[in-house]
Formats: sequence, structure tokens, C-alpha cells
Amino acid sequence: MIVLKAPQQKLLETLQSVAGIVERRHTMPILANVLMRKAGDQIEFVTSDLEIQVRTSASLGGDEGEFSTTVGARKLIDILRSLPADQVVTLSAAANKLTLTGGKSRFTLQTLPAVDFPLVNEAVDFGPAFSVPQKTLKTLINQVHFAMAVHDIRYYLNGILFVAEGRQLTLVATDGHRLGLAQAKLETDIPKQEVILPRKTVLELQRLLKDEKDGGDGPIEIRFAGNQARFNFSGLEFVTKLVEGKFPDYNRVIPKNHKNSVILGRATLLASLQRAAILTSEKFKGVRVNIEPGLLRIASSNAEQEEAKEEIEIDYGGDTIEVGFNVTYLMDVLSNIVQDMVKIELQDGNASALITVPEQTGFKYVVMPMRI
Repeated sequence: MIVLKAPQQKLLETLQSVAGIVERRHTMPILANVLMRKAGDQIEFVTSDLEIQVRTSASLGGDEGEFSTTVGARKLIDILRSLPADQVVTLSAAANKLTLTGGKSRFTLQTLPAVDFPLVNEAVDFGPAFSVPQKTLKTLINQVHFAMAVHDIRYYLNGILFVAEGRQLTLVATDGHRLGLAQAKLETDIPKQEVILPRKTVLELQRLLKDEKDGGDGPIEIRFAGNQARFNFSGLEFVTKLVEGKFPDYNRVIPKNHKNSVILGRATLLASLQRAAILTSEKFKGVRVNIEPGLLRIASSNAEQEEAKEEIEIDYGGDTIEVGFNVTYLMDVLSNIVQDMVKIELQDGNASALITVPEQTGFKYVVMPMRI
């Protein structure tokens, strides 16, 4: 049976949209495969890692009829990538094998039965749906994802908190040393829903969502259940398990009424920090920040007694403050926002700093000081 006959580029794009979650090595070999189910001229592609499931369908030609199988996702993608983009490829099935032909190339791949593929049991109690433009959600994720913890024993920090309430969507991420919060308006009023999306889900959504230049005006529909979230966008259905646990009270962490503040250019500050970071030690990524009327100084040193010093002229008339920060935490936030200016609010050398963006009221980034 000819399962499909389509341009290399169209098949490759369809497979790539679902294959991001597939691990090359897995305790269950079938999870390295993509499930293909054909009905009429539509083929459905499904991948899963038991926690996340991604599904899409496309019309890719071939014989009419019903057919299903699973085949190695990464191998198929690697083969397609090696073929010319404008080439028509044919995938045909016979005797538990799939044969891919394109031009004078021919590849025979082993399959595993479709009935053995473990589909995720989807929840039945999803709450009300709401939607935002894809570019909006992508921007929110971009602004906070770097503050997620990685393999933290406090498992609820290894992800992003989504809070939808009224006409507002809030995303929060923290690793205990810094916290990022970003907000966007919703078009409809919805009752409060609060879930923690796992790190892998967040990074995969970030990869798949379209931004401004890719046509990100299209909506993403979001629904939450007790232990699952479901996203529908760009012809994809994305279902994921949630992280169980209680996220910290982020409102208590965000400083209020800091008396000293300065607004300065993001790119200038980032460049100075990047230069100073070169002479920090590998383990101890600390920089000293001195702020005084008219001047911001950044200094770093390492075990070899090397040091870097940077000065930036600023419009500031507040207290003289000396404070230490992990330079990576500052560079992360400045690299992931796009606005020209940032505002830094400080109390003294022992309090957390609050970084905001004058043009966007819904963004806040808190970074703890460190002893240097």
C-alpha cells in the first residue's frame, strides 16, 4: 500500500512538529516511534513520552483506505533531511516494514504495531477554554522560562506556573534565587485556574509557537484539567501532564516600594555585564554593582587576581548602594527581553532587586543579592 506521496518539505515539516518530545533512547522502544494512522486521504501523526502527547494530521496523498503503524521518528526525519527539499517522496508499506523512496534513494525501515503504542489517557474534566495569540504566549514564555529550576528536589519549581483569572493570564517561574513574572490580557472573563506546566512542556511549546514574523497572530486555545493541560494551535493538539505541588506565593517575593530606581539602556548594561563576566570564576559568577548619583560601576574578579571594571553614566540621584549579584541571572533577563530600556529598583545592598520594563507593566523580574 502506498501510505503517502508528497513533497519532502511538507512531510518533514509535519513530522518535525510532533517529534520534538521523542527521546532517542527510551525504556520502551516504541516511544522512539511516531504513530501513523491513515483514514481516507488524511494521515494522523502522534508522538508520546507518556507525559506529553502531540498530535497532528495532514493530507499527503497515497492510496485511499485505512492503515496504521509506528516507525522510528528520528530516523525518518534524518532520512528526509538528507533528501532534496523539492523531491517527491513515497512511503509504502509491506510485511511489517515501511519503504521510503525519493529519486534514486530507497530506505527500508522496521515498524512496530500501532496497537502497542501507549496513547495518553486524556482527562474528561477540562475547564473552560480560553485563547491568546500564539505570539503573545511565546513572548510570555520567552520572558520567564530561564528562571525555571533544573532538576530541583522541589519538583514544583521545575516548570512554569500558569494562572488564568478574570481577564488576565500570568506566567511565573523561579528557581529560588530569582523570579520572573509576565502577564497578558485575555479577551474573556474566566474563573481562576492555576497549574504548573513541566519544564519539557514549556520548552516544547516555546519551540512550536509562532512569533510575530512567522504569522503568530493565529490563536492558541488553552484548557486545564485536574492533572492535564491541552493546547490546540496550528493544526496541533498538545496534551501534557501537570506538575503536582504548591507553587510558592510569588506576590510575597516581589519587592514593593523600593526607594531607589534607575532607568538605563538594556543593550549597554548587557554588554558591560558580558565583559565583566569574562573574569568571574567558573563556580562563583559574582559581580559587584555600585550605584551612585550619575554613575553605575560593575566589577568582577577571580582566583587568579584578575579583575574587570566597567562604568556606565546614568541619570540617578538616589542613595549610594553596593550590591553583589550572580552575573548570569542579570544577563539572562537582559538577553530575553527585547525592549530598549530597563528599570532597576533597589532598596539597599541586602535586598532583592526588581527589574521591570517601562513599556510593559506586566513584566517583573526579581533577583536575590549574593555575598561577594
